[in-house]
Amino acid sequence: MARMHSRAKGKSGSKKPIEKNIPSWVKLKPKEVEKLIEKYAKEGKKPSQIGMIMRDEYGIPDVKTMLGKTVTQILKEKKQLGELPEDLLYLIKKAVMVKDHLEENHKDTTANRGLQLTESKIRRLAKYYKKTGKLPSDWKYEPAKIKLYLD
Repeated sequence: MARMHSRAKGKSGSKKPIEKNIPSWVKLKPKEVEKLIEKYAKEGKKPSQIGMIMRDEYGIPDVKTMLGKTVTQILKEKKQLGELPEDLLYLIKKAVMVKDHLEENHKDTTANRGLQLTESKIRRLAKYYKKTGKLPSDWKYEPAKIKLYLD
């Protein structure tokens, strides 16, 4: 399948572990893993960062196979999840960085095209999240008020 805004055919980034059972080298119990996730969320880590910490520091290849729930689901149960979904938030941050770049470099047409594509992705993703109920139906992406989302 080709990428949306180019003719290139890319490969997806990461691969899930093949086995669906808990590896023998994991010494932590599911309750301990859940407490670790809660601890890192209180420190201000995002769900993807928590997953990488679990993988790199504790040797847990996949939280979902161990607990039956994803990191995002656990944080949602504990009411520690942010108001905006993580992927949408990172796209908004990217748009802010490109806008700051364009303020200094007005003639950078490539960056202008990148901003258009990023804002297009934000609108498509917001439409999906409104449909699934993760965002309120009256939420709207407004480029003029973009920096308010990052505070």
